Amino acid sequence: MNIILTGASSGVGFEAALEFALTTGNKIVCIARSADKLRKLLEIAKGINPDCTLLPVEFDIVNDDYAALTPFLETQLGRVDILINNAGVLINKAFMDTTAQDFVDILQTNVVGHVNMIQNVLPLMHRGAHILNIGSMGGFQGSVKFPGLAAYSSSKAALHALTECLAFELADKGIKVNCLALGSAQTEMLEKAFPGYQSPVMAFEMGKYIADFARTGHQFFNGKVLPVAVTTP
Repeated sequence: MNIILTGASSGVGFEAALEFALTTGNKIVCIARSADKLRKLLEIAKGINPDCTLLPVEFDIVNDDYAALTPFLETQLGRVDILINNAGVLINKAFMDTTAQDFVDILQTNVVGHVNMIQNVLPLMHRGAHILNIGSMGGFQGSVKFPGLAAYSSSKAALHALTECLAFELADKGIKVNCLALGSAQTEMLEKAFPGYQSPVMAFEMGKYIADFARTGHQFFNGKVLPVAVTTP
């Protein structure tokens, strides 16, 4: 399978990339802003499976030039089976301390960046391909909300709505779109949101779940925002 994964340098994205790398036939383009962390990812992936094809790409999904990225993807992959939009940032501030620019910045990364990626990758996707957005229980309607996370949760709610809209709009192309609204997993982002909290779910466990769902979930779901949470947070 040919896979594009953003936010691959840490957390569940890092672990999902390693899960895909276990299968020699996969080609995984791993996108993130940190070249050092991408080099570490490649080193670990090759240690696990020396025959894996993992292509690290240092790229900012909001600010960098897609005119350079898209030809690379077309040359390396030809067609895309799976696009996982996992890149994201978190701001933990009391609402009255959260500036308008904070909201703009987080929406740029957590929503607009994914819009950019989808629009540029769609021409490479085929009937039966799967777009998987990584959302959050923080943006899931009716879920428990927490102080300090208004900007983050709002951005994830927007990503959830985008998922539902795109599923209908792309139905005639046969491309499925789903979103996993993740609960806690033991990552750097969780520590930033809930300092000192220990999740019962490890990052590698959630990463494996994401990879498995990306491979098969679109056979059963389309346009769904699915909660994946053992605990709250």
